[in-house]
Amino acid sequence: MVSSDQRRRQLAREKFERQQERRAAARRRRQRIGAIAAAVVLVLVGGAVVAATVVDGKDDKDKQTVAGDQSNPSQSASPPAGEPKGPEPKMAIDAKAKYTMAMTTDQGTVSIGMDAAKTPRTVNSFKALADKGYFNKTKCHRLTTEGIFVLQCGDPKGDGTGGPGYNIPDENLTALGKAGTDGSVSYPAGTVAMANTGQPNSGGSQFFLVYKETRLPPTYTPFGTMDAASLKAVQKVAAGGVEGNAKDGAPKTAVTVAKATVTKG
Repeated sequence: MVSSDQRRRQLAREKFERQQERRAAARRRRQRIGAIAAAVVLVLVGGAVVAATVVDGKDDKDKQTVAGDQSNPSQSASPPAGEPKGPEPKMAIDAKAKYTMAMTTDQGTVSIGMDAAKTPRTVNSFKALADKGYFNKTKCHRLTTEGIFVLQCGDPKGDGTGGPGYNIPDENLTALGKAGTDGSVSYPAGTVAMANTGQPNSGGSQFFLVYKETRLPPTYTPFGTMDAASLKAVQKVAAGGVEGNAKDGAPKTAVTVAKATVTKG
């Protein structure tokens, strides 16, 4: 017999996954709009060729960058202006080494150990972004306190829609064991994993910090582990709750990353 607590967790997971699907669908719609925005209509006027960019029925002066959604945990389709664009960074790390990402925040330093042997492309991407100051002055924009227990960070826009303009592949998905009958595995407290759109290989820059054991599908790359002091700091943020006394949203205790660095060792 399924206990009421188990049933509550199952319903929370199912709600979480439905949200992912809706947001992924919204992202696909915005991608289609982006494709329209990129279309160039050639109009012949008196023998001259005039190029007009069509943007959802508006001319180019009204063009706005359209980004996907990553608050699922999820990732962006198009980068906002000023963010890195182009392909995934070339491999520039020692794929056999261990690295540490240190985030200096107004709630203390969050230190994350990363093993490049298990998640080389994820670690390489984080180092490339951190070296460019990508995470500096960003907020951890989402806290969830029911069903799943995570603090989500890594969005330069601070609203769940930002990303680096490229995707990195899923890695290390079997690390947390085989999924149970409910399709989920346990993400232990202290785990750090990639956010995505709900689709395979759709990670970007957003990630989530697990502050209490959480069951989720094994579809989020687990790439790091917080040390004890860092976990305690995140748990303190979680204890402060969500704005508006909600269960999912911006944390009442703001977490701003002043600086993030990734170093070997």
